[in-house]
Amino acid sequence: MELSQILQVYGRMVAKAEWRDYAIGETKTACIFAIFHRTADRPLFKIYKEPRLAAKQGAYSVLAQNGRVLKRGKTLAQVLKVFEARRFQTVDED
Repeated sequence: MELSQILQVYGRMVAKAEWRDYAIGETKTACIFAIFHRTADRPLFKIYKEPRLAAKQGAYSVLAQNGRVLKRGKTLAQVLKVFEARRFQTVDED
């Protein structure tokens, strides 16, 4: 269910040609879904699930490329709202 929620947002952004690749990884304490514009780039965003933070700040978070936390919450749907069309706009680098 969690992966399908993430892939739904991912598919929408791929259709807009904003994102092109992703990677799934894990550490001892977290699962990570990384989103790339190009495969060779650093991830634009990382979606984390850290169960140990569930009671405190929420298990889910979205981090920007610079490591800044964009959204944190107790549900995945809550943190994925950061990618809603009217809230999320990319900046073109020329």
